[in-house]
Parts: sequence; structure tokens; C-alpha cells
Amino acid sequence: MNSFTRIILLLALLAFLGTGCKNNNQDSQATANPPVIGVSQNIQDYPELLPRNPKIGSPDEQAKVQNIYQEIMQDLRMNSQDYRRRLQLAQLFMLEARATGEHGYYYPASLAVLDGILAENPSQDVVFGAKSLKASVYLSLHQFEVARQIAREAVTLNGYNAVIYGSLVDANVELGDYEQAVVMADKMVSIRPDLRSYSRVSYLREIHGDMDGAIEAMQQAANSGYPGFEETAWCRLTLGNLYETIGQLDNAEIEYRRILAERPEYPFAIAALAQIYMKKGDLVRAESELNRAIKSIPEVGFYEQLADLYQQTDRSEKADQTIEEIMEMLADDEAHGHQMGMEYAEVYLGLLNDPARALEYARKEYQKRPANIDANRQMAEVLYQLGRVDEAEKHIKKATRTGSQNPRLLCVAGLIKYDLGEKSEGRALITQSFELDPYQSHALVNAAKDRIDE
Repeated sequence: MNSFTRIILLLALLAFLGTGCKNNNQDSQATANPPVIGVSQNIQDYPELLPRNPKIGSPDEQAKVQNIYQEIMQDLRMNSQDYRRRLQLAQLFMLEARATGEHGYYYPASLAVLDGILAENPSQDVVFGAKSLKASVYLSLHQFEVARQIAREAVTLNGYNAVIYGSLVDANVELGDYEQAVVMADKMVSIRPDLRSYSRVSYLREIHGDMDGAIEAMQQAANSGYPGFEETAWCRLTLGNLYETIGQLDNAEIEYRRILAERPEYPFAIAALAQIYMKKGDLVRAESELNRAIKSIPEVGFYEQLADLYQQTDRSEKADQTIEEIMEMLADDEAHGHQMGMEYAEVYLGLLNDPARALEYARKEYQKRPANIDANRQMAEVLYQLGRVDEAEKHIKKATRTGSQNPRLLCVAGLIKYDLGEKSEGRALITQSFELDPYQSHALVNAAKDRIDE
């Protein structure tokens, strides 16, 4: 393992990672993108580290982040061409983006540092480190084709690094090239069987309908992580989501509570518990937990849950106000390079009951990655809502081609079959979807239940 790979993995172990899509404008301290950093610029031109919300991570963790930043900057004052430290700085900005939700500041800051490095024709090891990190940033920005191209360039420089194969797994999954994603995952596991590789194996098993195998692999991933580290918490969160997907709410809740025992006030686990409470009908407790999560990080998904809760409790004014905030967050993300087509479509379909506007955004996302099963599922769902069932069928065939057992996907597929005249098969799929997850909550639930009763 070369020195730059060790840097990447060391900082990953310090990770206070999360993967949400941010970000409330009024809370953000970022007002402009940081400049591109070049060796000729003064140290004061480097982006600063923003103060954290005190609820994010432990005091020791926050102190560690500050200390790492100060040590990096001190070394750069002594030698502005210290590539080791500059790569560390870019990685630190990535970690803070994920931990704090300040995507609009930190991802451009990280890219500025990395582009500055790559502009200076450094050694092959440095180029590999910079491109590996850059691919990860573009994955976080949902610019998947760009990420894949950069990762492919990086792997030609070092074909024995597990991290870069992880980026290739992620990019190929998002672009719908699942066969290639499996090949990259196999290479990743053969090099380094750990939390990152097991979690990707889990996702690929889920995509191909092996829910038991997906759960097993994610359990391996979570158990191989350091307790209390954010990346371990994220794996347990995903494990809980898998249990939740197949209706095992009690098992999901156990995982979410275990996260909070190891990492108190972790906002994603708090919001996940809120979702459990919503499914169990305890809306008062769900609302309290959602507000608690939002105080830690202005994650757009938390606001979507809250808007849904307000609608369920007939508080239309609060729901409308929250949806307005969601739209501001999504616009802010897009302004800073995030591609948010699927998120917009979900809001228009689920919260605003406007399938025509949802289709505009769903189609844009589909055109960027026409082989992705989620993009096709969303297109099918929106077209079905618009009564364009024949068109929906074309997309649902693409969405179901991997054998995924996702209950929502099965539900949509069943509705389309039923309305095209295959009533027995359609009803069977809908019934299967509710057997897997009786707590489904999406725009087509009522229509699906009506078909079962007919």
C-alpha cells in the first residue's frame, strides 16, 4: 500500500461520514464557492473549516477535526507544495461535507484543492490519490458519468487499490451497468474484504433480489467497522433500512438504537426511528424525533418526512411551508453541482400530487442514466399516475430486469399488469409487495389496495 493510499484510508477511518442531501440556505455559512488553489497562492487563499453545529459528533471528534485541519494548514505554510497534506485537506473537506450537510461549501472546496493539485503535473501516486478523491466527490454530487470516467482514469494508475474499485462499483450501479458493478465488487473484495466492500456486496445482492444475502453482507460490514465511527453507523443504518424494507420494523429499530448507543445524536438514526414511529402510528413521537434530527443537520430527507407527517395530520399550512423549504434546499444543491432530478420528481409526485411536473424531472434523470432500475421505476410510477400505462410498462420491464424484490417496485409492477388486463398476475404482485412490507407509504398505495379488494 503506497503512502497516498494510506492517507486516504487513515482519514476514512476518522470518518464522520454521512450521505444525505442537504441543506437549509438560512443555516448555511457558505456564500460563494472557494477559489481554485494553485501553488503560487498564499495560504490564506485556502478554504476555511466552517464551525460545526455542536450536536454533530462528540466534542472529542470536533476537536480532532479542528486539530487535523490546523496541522495540515501549518504544514502547508511551511511548504505549499506538500501534496500529502493537500490530499488530506481535500479528504477532510469531503468528510465534513457529509458530516455537516454543508455540501455547497465543502464539495467545491475539495474540488478546488484537487484541481489545483492536478494542474501542477505531480507524480503518478499523487495523481492517483487526487483522481480517487475527485471521483468520490462527483459521486456525492450525483454526477455519475463524470465520476466513472475519472475513476477509470485512476484505476489505470493503480489497479491494486480497493477504494477506487468501490467508486467504480457505485458509478456503474447508478448508471445501470450492474454486470460491470459486480465485476468491480469482486475485485474490491479480493483486495480488501472490509466494511466498504461488504456494504457494496450487500447492495448488489439487494438489487438482484437476494434480501437475505444483502442483510448478511451488511451485517458483516457493520460488524467489521469501529463502533462509534460514522461509517459504521451508516452501515447499521443501511442494515436497518433493509429490515424496514421487508417490514421487520422491530429488527430495524434495534439497529437504529444500537447506532445511538454508540454514537448519540446521530441524526440519520434519529430520523430513521421517526420513520418507524410513523409506520407504527405514533405520529407525536415521530414529529418530536424529526425535529430533533433537523436541529443537528438540515437534511432534506428529514424535511420530506416532516412534510408527509404534516399532511397525514391535516396541517396543510405547515406542510406547505415545509415543502417550500424543501424546494429551496433542492435548488441550493443544484446551484452547487448536485443533480437532483429524482428528488424533485419524488416531491412533486408524493407531496404535491403533481405527476405532470414530476415527469419533467423524472425524464431528465432517466435521460442521464436510462439503464438504472430506480430511474425506470420512477418513470413507470409517474406515467402510471398520468394514466399512460402502456408507456409505464416499457419502463417497469427495465426496472424489474435484475429480479429486485423491492416492495414498492413490485407494487408498481403489479398495478401496471393489473391495468393492462393481467389482473391475476398483477394482483399477485401487489399482494406479494404488501406481504414483504405492509407499511408501504408512497403515491400508489391506495390504488394498489383497491386492486387487491376488487
